Amino acid sequence: MTPVPANVPANPVFVALDTTDLDYALQLAERVRPHVGGLKLGLEFFTAHGPDGVRAFADAGLPVFLDLKFHDIPNTVAGACRAAAGLGVSIANVHAQGGAAMMRAGLDAVKSTNPATRLIAVTMLTSLSDSDLPAMGIGGSVGDQVLRLAALARESGLDGVVCSAHEIERLRREMGRDFLLVVPGIRPAGAALGDQQRVMGPKEARDAGAGVLVIGRPITAAPDPVLAARDIAQSLGISAG
Repeated sequence: MTPVPANVPANPVFVALDTTDLDYALQLAERVRPHVGGLKLGLEFFTAHGPDGVRAFADAGLPVFLDLKFHDIPNTVAGACRAAAGLGVSIANVHAQGGAAMMRAGLDAVKSTNPATRLIAVTMLTSLSDSDLPAMGIGGSVGDQVLRLAALARESGLDGVVCSAHEIERLRREMGRDFLLVVPGIRPAGAALGDQQRVMGPKEARDAGAGVLVIGRPITAAPDPVLAARDIAQSLGISAG
């Protein structure tokens, strides 16, 4: 097993509340809270409810990863990152493909607003595979591009990256123990793949060196989300909090 990365939650599971139904999201967060380490709020939720929707989770007692993937000119991204950090979220993100100047502007804005907020970069979407890259004008494999973008993010001072489970070991080896790896596309045994192409089980990903495991539909679409969250936590050797 790879040593546990530094500065990560005792329970690495962040449940993805990808819904436009605020009441349902709040109820689900409350129900699964004993079995998860955080919440992930993304574009679908934020477009429907905006900053007030994020603030609604302030009393949930769980860290929030605001997954909006900012990608624009540096000044615009800085303003967006400043606003995100002002909401008190634990993690925010940008697209590494926006370049070093954009990432540094976002980082400066985040840290000057809320030093506790970690800014990470999206490398390659987990819905992409090697066969998608030529049409995008990208040579090599997805793994090669992820490594290049992760190195750029680290050089820009960011706290970590979003990557697929299959890049964890390589990135942990190249980026070091303190670089946060946030991993979506986590699918327990028997779960449907959905639109994810590069997936892995929770324990396998955690043991490879992932810091945060983002898990959505295997919990939220389960017949019993609480039972699903509990089973995932137990597979990781984590008792209810």
